[in-house]
Amino acid sequence: QVQLVESGGGLVQAGGSLRLSCAASRNIFSFNAMGWYRQAPGKQRELVVVITGGTTNYADSVKGRFTISRDDAKNTVYLQMNSLRPEDTAVYYCNARPMGSFALPGPYWGQGTQVTVSS
Repeated sequence: QVQLVESGGGLVQAGGSLRLSCAASRNIFSFNAMGWYRQAPGKQRELVVVITGGTTNYADSVKGRFTISRDDAKNTVYLQMNSLRPEDTAVYYCNARPMGSFALPGPYWGQGTQVTVSS
């Protein structure tokens, strides 16, 4: 059973920053894709950023403001969010796809962490 545990959400003013963390219960080399998705109230869950192999894909709405990174020794993926906007308000979910799978999003989800950006 894979567990992904997010942390780092909170309330921040527009223009501020937050860093989200996603700690995996097993070696993240066992995943061929990891990323972040978000879901705002009344909206569908959407991709924020995903790393697959050597490629990183960001949603247009966050390009230049958000950065994904990973610490393999800690089995943790991070999402640095700068210049936050009220429209970034959502529950943010970590996602992972195991080796041998090809569909996105992957089958593993964290519990989500709330990010609220005030204007």
